[in-house]
Amino acid sequence: MQTRRTALKMLGAGIIGAPAIVSSAVAQGMDSVTLGVPGSVSDGSFFAAIHKGFFKEQNITIVPAAFQAGSQLVAPLGAGQVDAAAGATSAGLYNAVARGIDIKIAADKSSNMPGYCYMALLVRKDHVDSGRYKSFADLKGFKIAEAGKAGAPGSTLNEAMKKGGLTYADCEHVYNMPYPDMAAALQNKAIDAAIVTEPSSTRARKLGVAVRYPSDLFYPVQNVAPLLCSGKFLKERKEVAERFMIAYLKGVRFYNDACKDGRLAGPNAAELIDIMVKYSEVKDPEIYRESTPNGVDPNGRLSMESLNKDLAFYKDLKLTADTVKVEDALDTSFMEAAVKSLGPYVPAK
Repeated sequence: MQTRRTALKMLGAGIIGAPAIVSSAVAQGMDSVTLGVPGSVSDGSFFAAIHKGFFKEQNITIVPAAFQAGSQLVAPLGAGQVDAAAGATSAGLYNAVARGIDIKIAADKSSNMPGYCYMALLVRKDHVDSGRYKSFADLKGFKIAEAGKAGAPGSTLNEAMKKGGLTYADCEHVYNMPYPDMAAALQNKAIDAAIVTEPSSTRARKLGVAVRYPSDLFYPVQNVAPLLCSGKFLKERKEVAERFMIAYLKGVRFYNDACKDGRLAGPNAAELIDIMVKYSEVKDPEIYRESTPNGVDPNGRLSMESLNKDLAFYKDLKLTADTVKVEDALDTSFMEAAVKSLGPYVPAK
């Protein structure tokens, strides 16, 4: 918790270009946007846009808002207290939309993509070594950890189970286990497997307690945590939201230019790693070099197939209303306008 507070404090300092308080001279005439950002390793596009001054170019000051879990963002996003945020899709998100809470999925933020599956299935290495686990069919009866119930990780696991001819109910679920705790739980044999994001996945493998099965094998493209925006922000401050999206997508493209061959090994990699060490909760640059970074579409475009598949999973579990549709929670108009303004993405050489 202290690390996250420190990261957010540094985030605020980096945003305003000064180590302490924003002076009235600096803030005067700039539009503030409150951004809910957890400070995790999948927030690289945000950090890049902030550090490189892309928001400042658009006359925007970012005000960071701390939160522990995506569920905590629903109320403030709906009320317009938070303008934009990084938040995973979940039954809770769609239930809020079904109740008339105005939250929109606006663009891609962090996804599993071929070669960039930052959220993967980890299986205890002793199960693999002994032959207890040979294929996805062997997940039957396993005790498997997820960070929460009825969220994107559950749908990821569901696809792995289906690949083995199983159902989601064919394993024992351990819900609400924080990602950093999963490596220890695997090491202590408290669980058999887990759906784990980076850098916790890399840490578990470095301990020698787990084998990684990337979602390329069972769910190649999944919008795990899109950019969420307050409907109030998009409607009442449309022009600011348009500029915000332009700056954000510039950060996304900088991030993409840091990626190569499933690693942070592209032209911008060294600079991005320095930015991540400064702003995120993970301070070891070697972790970034060894981890599988999240994917994010350079134009912010979303996979409707993925979003619909995840929503169908929540509905199958009877955890969200049958009547709600992905389109009810979708507004990609700002992303499309930003892409038109920026022009086609051209990878850095």
